[in-house]
Amino acid sequence: MPKITFIDHDGHAKTVEAEIGATVMETAQRNGIEGIVAECGGSCTCATCMVHVDEAWTATVGQPSSEEEDMLDTAYDVRPSSRLSCQIKVTENLDGLVVRTPAYQGR
Repeated sequence: MPKITFIDHDGHAKTVEAEIGATVMETAQRNGIEGIVAECGGSCTCATCMVHVDEAWTATVGQPSSEEEDMLDTAYDVRPSSRLSCQIKVTENLDGLVVRTPAYQGR
């Protein structure tokens, strides 16, 4: 199983196993990762599951869709590396992925 490391805004890291086909958001919720609110449950309509993808992983994770970009426009602390974790599907290629959760999830 691929492993994903979540780093919170205070720098605390937690590495968890992720199921292939799940999303990064689902993986976070299943493993008690704090900092991912996911109010809409993963339907790309709230932007409260935003993460900052580690620079080394941005090319592998890919760019957001136009729908995702629209939602990111409503998020707090958006950066060039920001993605909605509900829109990142776990694949074998994401083994070792590192994402950071912001201090605040909201609009």
